[in-house]
Amino acid sequence: MMHARGFTLIELLVTVAIVALLATIALPMTELVVQRAREQELRHDLREIRTAIDAYKKMRDEPNGHIQKEGLDDSGYPKSLDVLVEGVEDIKSPKRSKIYFLRRIPRDPFSRDTTSPAADTWGKRSYKSPPDDPQEGDDVYDVYTLSKGVGLNGIPYREW
Repeated sequence: MMHARGFTLIELLVTVAIVALLATIALPMTELVVQRAREQELRHDLREIRTAIDAYKKMRDEPNGHIQKEGLDDSGYPKSLDVLVEGVEDIKSPKRSKIYFLRRIPRDPFSRDTTSPAADTWGKRSYKSPPDDPQEGDDVYDVYTLSKGVGLNGIPYREW
């Protein structure tokens, strides 16, 4: 039986079947591309925050450094992620200008929380906290994602 434009019913069904097959292949590929993009963003954001934390620590620990020391118990790490954006007073500057380490705190790309501040989407490890059981404390030594997912490389995101 011929339909509009000269296609038979069988040709039309074969075409629909091919399109359906391609759609079932394309959907997982799209999900993979999205996951890979989020993983790249996570790597970038972790590197950016950790670099800022390390820069703060370095400036704080320099002999006659730029950042005021707060006593013998002070680890030298920032008290919060917000400090990296808000800046700290440069005690070597005659005008007491501020030193900034981040323009903004990136939001964890795997966080589903869109209402909390970006700093609250990250897990924070204090200097006194062990690596196998990271806990918040008086400072921010490291950050990690709170996602329970596993990366395409087989390593849980929390361990990145």
